[in-house]
Amino acid sequence: MVTNPTPKKKVNYSNAWAETRDLLRKHRGQLAVGLGLMIVNRLVGFVLPFTSKILIDDVIGNHRADLLVPLALAVAGATVVQAGSSFALSQVVSVAGQRAITDMRRRVQARVMRLPVAFFDSTQSGILIQRVMSDAEGVRNLVGTGIVQLVGSLFTASIALGVLFWLNWKLTTSTLLVLSVFGGVMAYAFKKLRPIFRERSKIYAEVSGRLGQALGGARVVKVYTAEKREEVVFTKGAHRLFRNIASTITGTSAVTTFGTIFIGAVGVLMITIGGRDALAGRMTSGDWVMYVFFIALVTVPVMQLASIGTQITEAFAGLDRIREIMQTPTEDADDENRDRMDDASGDIVFDKVWFEYRPGLPVLKDVSFTAKAGSTTALVGSSGSGKSTLISLIMAFAHPLKGHIKVGGRDLESIRLRDYRRQLGVVLQDNFLFDGTIADNIAFSRPGATLDEIRAVASVAHCDEFIAGFPDGYDTVVGERGVKLSGGQRQRVAIARAILADPRILILDEATSSLDSEAEQHIREGLGALRRGRTTFVIAHRLSTITSADQILVLEGGEIVEHGRHGELLALNGRYRQLYDKQYQVQLDQFVNPGEDFTPEPEAIAAPSRMRSADSL
Repeated sequence: MVTNPTPKKKVNYSNAWAETRDLLRKHRGQLAVGLGLMIVNRLVGFVLPFTSKILIDDVIGNHRADLLVPLALAVAGATVVQAGSSFALSQVVSVAGQRAITDMRRRVQARVMRLPVAFFDSTQSGILIQRVMSDAEGVRNLVGTGIVQLVGSLFTASIALGVLFWLNWKLTTSTLLVLSVFGGVMAYAFKKLRPIFRERSKIYAEVSGRLGQALGGARVVKVYTAEKREEVVFTKGAHRLFRNIASTITGTSAVTTFGTIFIGAVGVLMITIGGRDALAGRMTSGDWVMYVFFIALVTVPVMQLASIGTQITEAFAGLDRIREIMQTPTEDADDENRDRMDDASGDIVFDKVWFEYRPGLPVLKDVSFTAKAGSTTALVGSSGSGKSTLISLIMAFAHPLKGHIKVGGRDLESIRLRDYRRQLGVVLQDNFLFDGTIADNIAFSRPGATLDEIRAVASVAHCDEFIAGFPDGYDTVVGERGVKLSGGQRQRVAIARAILADPRILILDEATSSLDSEAEQHIREGLGALRRGRTTFVIAHRLSTITSADQILVLEGGEIVEHGRHGELLALNGRYRQLYDKQYQVQLDQFVNPGEDFTPEPEAIAAPSRMRSADSL
């Protein structure tokens, strides 16, 4: 939700400076060229103020007409150099800034995608998008115009200040006193603005994240007539963002206003002190005009510092957040120290495995079993019994708190994660499809697959039956999350994707749940072919689909309470028999009138393979 404001978090400048140093080091070449062009640009900018004194005191005062042409040529030359260096500076610095932004986005995206699944479970997608796209924009203010302008402003102000002391040290000292007050106000303002800028990014991420959820779940929102509720939630978040932006506008406006007052105060000093010195002959008319020019070369950079300071403040806040992401350990951080795995065709063994999401609340308790290579292991049990958690451990999305998981005799923790995951194929109930073509989604498991290979696996998964009905065939765009396909069609595309991966370990979470009975029978035949020679794990919600499994694990409360083959478990008359009888009675209720007296033959219950042997897993 975006309605509850969270406490403001201070910028960690240690993180921000560390990231800044890395950026400056990486782009030091472009920055060096940019700084060189900036110095040239600012130096030639002093030509006009210097020539003003000569023009007034010598040309006009002493009637030196012979100096007009040299002065004009000097000003013209300085203007050409200044214009050229400004253009070159914008090209070098701006391109460097955009390159740095692109590089930063690439690095952050790559890091985010390598973070553990638990990180995604606890972090809104909108926040992560903000980190990748918006926070990286602040890099421009460091590698791009910000740092170069900051150095250029300080360079100009330093030289101009030296000239001002040379022209009139009393007037300059008074001006510096006013300037120090202005600097103190700016420092105080920036201190107050920094956490507000950081909070803005967080609010924006929360609001955009919730908006993305509402748009993605538009069908759910509409069916429960929740449009008004989502409007209220978004409005509250938008108003939080508005109040934050209004605060920053007020702060920056106050700084700008005080800057205007500062310029006015300097003008007053020039009139009172400078005017008296000019009347007393301590300053010539040329000196006074030159002083006006150079005081502008001091005040303008100081005013720019307010804007640059705000930009750099935002950049630091963004870099701090980026650094947090970059310092979060990735799930494959230790892969270089792990063993390679080219084939995961061995037995999979759980040895006294414990797991918990929250301390003191175990989800799996002392789970031990062996899944023989090439066998099918079915997982059954009530909701919350630990089936999905066990599958997450097999996919290495989570790691045991205690105990070991071994693949081919090797501890899973000692195997390179990327090598192991290449051996996996997954078909879930809610399969995610990308907003691309059907062919692209099938080939996602094996980039570079030919169209003939895609067609072959699509035929096994019976995708070709509905693809043939689309005008664009395999080039049909499925929409975000596959919204343009039916649930059954998405399921078949996901099955084809898993078949194309040619995995050694196959995970099926009720892979045919979204299919009609006719398509289900065909796909079971395809899955049967896919399972041969592969170690398969099936989460079964309909027990009639797992009668041919090599072993069935019955989980309750995070423990394996029964295990064996279908017939063996029925004969035990335990938890599995309870689950099976309950489901069987539900199936009977679909065919028998509630008031009709009907008692099935015992053989029908004990031998369910007569009912669905052809299409069971």
